[in-house]
Amino acid sequence: MSMNVLIVRPDGIGDVLLSLPVATQLRRLAPGATIGFLTSPTVAPLLDRHPDVDYVRTIRFTDPFKELRLAFSQGVEAAIFLKPFRRLMWAAWVAGVPIRVATRYRWYSLLANRHIYEHRSEFSKHESEYNVEMLKGLGLSPQPISPPVLTLTEAERVAGAFRWSGLPSPRVVVHPGGISARRWRLEHYRDLVVTLTDKGYGVVLTGSDQERTEFGKELCGSTALPSGVADHMGHLSMRELMSLIANAHVVVSGATGPAHLAAALGIPTVTLFDPRRNNLPVRWKPLGTGVLLRPDVPTCDKCIGKACPYWDCLDRFTVAQVTAAITKVLSQPSPLTVLHI
Repeated sequence: MSMNVLIVRPDGIGDVLLSLPVATQLRRLAPGATIGFLTSPTVAPLLDRHPDVDYVRTIRFTDPFKELRLAFSQGVEAAIFLKPFRRLMWAAWVAGVPIRVATRYRWYSLLANRHIYEHRSEFSKHESEYNVEMLKGLGLSPQPISPPVLTLTEAERVAGAFRWSGLPSPRVVVHPGGISARRWRLEHYRDLVVTLTDKGYGVVLTGSDQERTEFGKELCGSTALPSGVADHMGHLSMRELMSLIANAHVVVSGATGPAHLAAALGIPTVTLFDPRRNNLPVRWKPLGTGVLLRPDVPTCDKCIGKACPYWDCLDRFTVAQVTAAITKVLSQPSPLTVLHI
């Protein structure tokens, strides 16, 4: 197959990472294809120098429609909408992309001309598996999933190692932020950092500038950070975050992008998942090694706040339990284990 194929997934870090198996399988099943990614400017750098991605285009959802249409020009012959964003599907239709692959169950699915009949809302398999199923729209037969892998240059790895200079080992990244997932209480993250440094671990805090503004003062309080902690919240580019994580021994976070980054870089994770149905591990777990913690409460369709008798679901994880999970991961890395606590 000699075709210019654009994979469309312009949202979060984890979403894009779990889309990479589509590019990898497309490279294997159609070696003559040119493979592009349409994603957000924030996430695009993680695709730099990836062997299965030939080019990257970026858009923002707030861009004028003219810009969206241009994203589908310049020789795009097939667009695979891993998530059916209506304006983007409309833009591809207006741009005259010959093959437009999407799921079938929305009214604007008519803007696609090749359909995959699969309800992701059933949460019966992993997001990466749902994604590669979309290759059927190109007449290809999806293969078993290989977890996504990210690439760094030697210079980037050296620069990432330098950010750990002066910190003891083992090295733990603590990422207290996140957008789509519920969060462990900030006091718990603060106490976890203190506990880890008391044990002699080196700790680096990561997060966006927005998360630094939201969490930084509360997390660190009015006192100085303990010895053995470096605060890089709001100071790292995407590639710098990747290089920092690549030099860690474990990454601790909620169900958010850095957990998937760590998995794709071969670094074990300790991940705190909330009990919402749309955050089930069967669909969204990192594809790597480590421990996934999930509160032992009923699965809920959506968070209704303090009216829920399990409102404290994530805060049922104690600092001691999370510390024990970190110790377990450091002492005996193994395929991802799900623990209900």
